[in-house]
Amino acid sequence: MKEQKEKLQIILDACEDKKGIDTQVLEIGHRSSIGDYFVIVSGNSAIQVGALADEIDDKMAKAGCPRLNMEGQSSGRWIILDYGDIIVHVFHKEEREYYGLERLWQEPKEEE
Repeated sequence: MKEQKEKLQIILDACEDKKGIDTQVLEIGHRSSIGDYFVIVSGNSAIQVGALADEIDDKMAKAGCPRLNMEGQSSGRWIILDYGDIIVHVFHKEEREYYGLERLWQEPKEEE
């Protein structure tokens, strides 16, 4: 099994290969038990969203990191790929703006 940093790099490379938009990695392990990282990436169309999810899944499988679960592949609007410690959210750009996961999971600002 690959180390987390290696798995993250595989995912980021796959996003870049398929021209993913605004790829972000959020550390969530200290705030939730569902995983250690969220990777969030957008596509401009349902076709690109599907292609991003397929590329990530193919590269992770070839690296020996099987997916535990996948949701949303039929809609092409928000696909979730669960690799246990890393959860990948592949959004259509409009869905990403609407749901704002980055806002929900960002660290609270400390009072001055």
